[in-house]
Amino acid sequence: QVRLVESGGGLVQPGGSLRLSCAASGFNLDYYAIGWFRQAPGKEREGISCISSSDGSTYYADSVKGRFTISRDNAKKMVYLQMNSLKPEDTAIYYCAARHYRSSACPSRYDYWGQGTQVTVSS
Repeated sequence: QVRLVESGGGLVQPGGSLRLSCAASGFNLDYYAIGWFRQAPGKEREGISCISSSDGSTYYADSVKGRFTISRDNAKKMVYLQMNSLKPEDTAIYYCAARHYRSSACPSRYDYWGQGTQVTVSS
């Protein structure tokens, strides 16, 4: 069965770093775009980053650009989100998502979602 499992969340002080991982199973990542999303209580879900399937092009929301880096290892069926210079407003549940999408761009909708991992940035 298709499954995505996030890990690596936790509590960190402002200015600190975390690396989130997304482990995929039940499908081949080769032709799938992967996105990272986050949602805080009372707020809309926000797309923050994605990586394409064809050439590994990456995209970032303005809110995280220059601080977060997305990467993938198709052989290991893993996707990562390196988060640096964390701010309190980064506090949210973070989700990874996937969609079969053979393009250098990223899709606007995703088919498969993980359960989420909590990131809390506080002093």
